[in-house]
Amino acid sequence: MQLFYNAELTESSVKFTFPTEESKHIIKVLRKKEGDILAITNGSGYVFEAKISHEDLRKCTVEIIKCSYYPQEGPHLHLAVAPTKMNDRYEWFLEKATEIGISEITPIICDHSERKIIKLDRMQKVVQSAMKQSLHCHLPKLNEPISFAAFMTSPFSTQVYIAHCEETKKTALKERLRPNEDALVLIGPEGDFSLSEINTALEKGFEPVTFGPNRLRTETAALYATTCFSICNS
Repeated sequence: MQLFYNAELTESSVKFTFPTEESKHIIKVLRKKEGDILAITNGSGYVFEAKISHEDLRKCTVEIIKCSYYPQEGPHLHLAVAPTKMNDRYEWFLEKATEIGISEITPIICDHSERKIIKLDRMQKVVQSAMKQSLHCHLPKLNEPISFAAFMTSPFSTQVYIAHCEETKKTALKERLRPNEDALVLIGPEGDFSLSEINTALEKGFEPVTFGPNRLRTETAALYATTCFSICNS
């Protein structure tokens, strides 16, 4: 099944016109014709069954013939991950984490972050594409970048963990995660969290965790945490 995405669709929508780029893809690449059925999600749990009513390379129009709602299954996973030096590594994490299943991502700017400015629009497109490819109908929430200090002023009511490389007592994440409970995991930049940041997190009640004996790249660590959470709740 090919899944399309448009955030503007609601359960009361009766007609929709695709933008030019998607219209061209539907008619020229997928070779869809008038009367063919398409599936569209709004990223909020709704999936729309739509019939092509006007076959046009620039303005492919569909009529909504059925609307189904699928509630979010399982607990909420929120990863606060520092941007990587190379954008493509962070985008790789976003793509794979969306495919596996993640609820929320926050880019956090840390003391040792080499990249402090990111292109959120581009990253949003990566998440949308991964959602469609993996046939999810809930779009993960991608938050605006925020400094570590500002992020730590937020109230936290879930399982909260910080993964860092300092030689201190830590427990394996896979042993600490509790099934059927929301979780927040902090993952730092290539240079790791600073000691000040680690201490701040510990004071806020974050539990220090390890992902194993190997030192992982930021994006690999983030994907490991996503996978652990998925397995814990499968």
